[in-house]
Amino acid sequence: MNISYKWLKDYIDTDINPEKLGEILTYTGLEVGGIEEIESIKGGLRGLVIGEVLTCTKHPDSDHLHITTVKVDENKILPIVCGAPT
Repeated sequence: MNISYKWLKDYIDTDINPEKLGEILTYTGLEVGGIEEIESIKGGLRGLVIGEVLTCTKHPDSDHLHITTVKVDENKILPIVCGAPT
């Protein structure tokens, strides 16, 4: 039977990492065949940056593109061309 570490944590209040918990379960007589990480989104959203769109104007050479200025952190504002609707 496969069980989710997240699901197990709903029933057991613990901060033990999955590998150590697997060892503990094995020592108590439950067989742990393996531990694998499942990502609902490939890459797990590593490198995702969330920004605040400050301005959005039509691109002068396109009917569907926009030029935006996006604040990606306290000191960094980037010009980004995108096709998102306004």
